[in-house]
Amino acid sequence: MRATDIIEKKKTGNVHTYEELKFLVDGYLNGTVEEAQMSAWLMAVCFRGLNFDETVYLTDIFIKSGDVLDFSNIEGHIADKHSTGGVGDKVTLVLIPILASLGVKCAKLSGRGLGMTGGTIDKFESIPNFNCMLSEEDFISKINTVGAAISAQTPNLVPADGKIYALRDVTSTVDNMSLIAASVVSKKIASGADVIVLDVKYGSGAFIKTLDEAKILADLMVKIGQKLGRRINAVISSMEQPLGRAVGNSLEVIEAIDFLKGKLSYDLYEITLEIAAKTLILSEVAKTFEEAKKLVDASILQGKALQKFKEIIASQGGNPEVVDNYKLLPMGEYFIQVKANKDMGYVKTLDALKVAHACKLLGAGRDKKSDKIDFGAGCTIGKKKGNKVKKGDTLITLYYNQNVLKSRIEEAANYAYGAYTFSEEKVQKERIVANMN
Repeated sequence: MRATDIIEKKKTGNVHTYEELKFLVDGYLNGTVEEAQMSAWLMAVCFRGLNFDETVYLTDIFIKSGDVLDFSNIEGHIADKHSTGGVGDKVTLVLIPILASLGVKCAKLSGRGLGMTGGTIDKFESIPNFNCMLSEEDFISKINTVGAAISAQTPNLVPADGKIYALRDVTSTVDNMSLIAASVVSKKIASGADVIVLDVKYGSGAFIKTLDEAKILADLMVKIGQKLGRRINAVISSMEQPLGRAVGNSLEVIEAIDFLKGKLSYDLYEITLEIAAKTLILSEVAKTFEEAKKLVDASILQGKALQKFKEIIASQGGNPEVVDNYKLLPMGEYFIQVKANKDMGYVKTLDALKVAHACKLLGAGRDKKSDKIDFGAGCTIGKKKGNKVKKGDTLITLYYNQNVLKSRIEEAANYAYGAYTFSEEKVQKERIVANMN
């Protein structure tokens, strides 16, 4: 078997066997298949595609290229969720303690964010001394004792996907649906959970731009997961505007704590409830959406989710007192308020990508893994879609520290203001969760 023959086969639109894909992936991982050859095959896939069976094969090969976490000693279902990424996406921060408070064991392996804002690990690590670098033994132990654990993904998990994704990133081969699906589902299955709910986002603040594309990807990933023996479902949600009212690591932690105290942003509640309900049903804790909603609402109202969040923080070395004292979190020393210079009518759109760019200019994101992130940088949003705006109203408040250049602050303010469009007519708020059909 030769790599060139496999490339030629896909270039001419033919279908691969499992053995051919395994030869190619294993060879690239061990160095017998060259980078140029893998690049050529990836480009052929982007033009010719992979069918469903080929995509399942590739997912399975990714999973078996490294470690697979074993939770067989933990009773019951182990749940995990995955988001395809968005601006202000703090769902994990509120979802995990809610589910854990309801008896669902949660194993969350995640990453640090590249691009505009931080990832889930960055948000948790903005809590002083919170340790996301857990050993496998410690990770499993905390799931058993506390009901949930959050840890950074190890290099030994799906290493083939990691190496191939890095190549996709520099060869403009990221946006193929089969390659995306294989990458996401392989990581979730290798993470050990048997119950998986995916949050597939679309819009200006997501890498998937249209609802139709999001539906195709969600359907494909669910079918792959089911084929490989997992209880899996998906939610499709809009990322046309930021989720909630805060963007930036410690600012999102504050909003998450407020949420668990009962101060519910309508959009954050909508998506959290949808994911929680699907997880509770797959985990056999609830039979219907209505039953799941009652459980979620009671967990928040009775303070059980907030107490579980404190337990999770303490179990991973963090200071649970942040729940009652936000001053313990890193915060931007300075702020600037972006205000309306006249009566504007109603907010028609709020471009999530422009808001994210403003936050990144202030230090809330990174371009490469070695970049240092400013946990206190970011913004709080005063006006969202449908809100009425009068002269002098604060649209966005930007937070930053003294190391930020004045020119970057001014540019961030321009991006924040430019993120808005307005309408004289009243604008209705829309549901952010879309129908899968």
